[in-house]
Amino acid sequence: MNRRNAAEAALAANTIIWGATFVLVKAALQSVSPMLFLALRFSLASGVLLLLFGARARRQFTWKAAAAGVLVGTFLFASYLFQTLGLRLTTAPKSAFITGLGSVMVPLLGSLVYRIRPQVSEWIGVVLATLGLALMTLQGTLGSIGRGDLLTLCCALAFACHILALGRFASRVGFELLSLMQVTTAAAWAFVLYRGVEQPHMEWRPAVVYAILVTGLFCTALAFSVQAWAQRYTTATRTALLYLLEPVVAWVTSYAVAGEGLSGRGAAGASLILGGVLLVELKPWGAHGHPQHNAGPQGI
Repeated sequence: MNRRNAAEAALAANTIIWGATFVLVKAALQSVSPMLFLALRFSLASGVLLLLFGARARRQFTWKAAAAGVLVGTFLFASYLFQTLGLRLTTAPKSAFITGLGSVMVPLLGSLVYRIRPQVSEWIGVVLATLGLALMTLQGTLGSIGRGDLLTLCCALAFACHILALGRFASRVGFELLSLMQVTTAAAWAFVLYRGVEQPHMEWRPAVVYAILVTGLFCTALAFSVQAWAQRYTTATRTALLYLLEPVVAWVTSYAVAGEGLSGRGAAGASLILGGVLLVELKPWGAHGHPQHNAGPQGI
């Protein structure tokens, strides 16, 4: 297995981790406010990464590298913040769909900012997967666009910027420092802002503690370290496309754990998402699509 295949397999594993914990997080949020949960989750991850990567991160440290990590972490936190704010004012299906539009924004922004031309198969794969996401999440059309939808659109934009920024800096900054800085930055933003965006509350139930431990260790410390490493070897567009597998994994988990079925329309959507991913992985038409770090000007 070459490095690109290994990196993309690792990114696909991230979607399994995130999708498989959907039910766990959903249950925990009945007893803790969302932003406080994020603050605790990212703080735990920061402590773990400091223990694991602290010595290497100090050797890799420069002010430019640290600034890159802060920028990536700010985009990461912004995606969670705008999703949380938007979800209060829109429906969960619309939120899921609009958030997924970040995957479409990645090749568009990449072509505008870094002059990256994705492969034809990548464009087709993203379109197919987005259509699949619409079938899985939306009932009918988007309808009118409200304030919650616009906030969620900001989430999608931040999500796309996070992937693009991480892809740009992944080959220029050690993944240990980049992982530590982005997660610590997100934790800091969460603690600074959570009282301003919600009425914080928490009940220390076993489900909440378990969710904080699992998401902090696996969904944050492990997953974002994997992403910082993996985006050295694959494109931002492929990363975004692979992350569209998350709702498919979440449905499988919901079905296995809670017995929540999927309609024929939803099953068709899941098939389109899988088809879009397989199209890119098995039929890479076109001459472009080199890893993100090979495009654009050098330096941080």
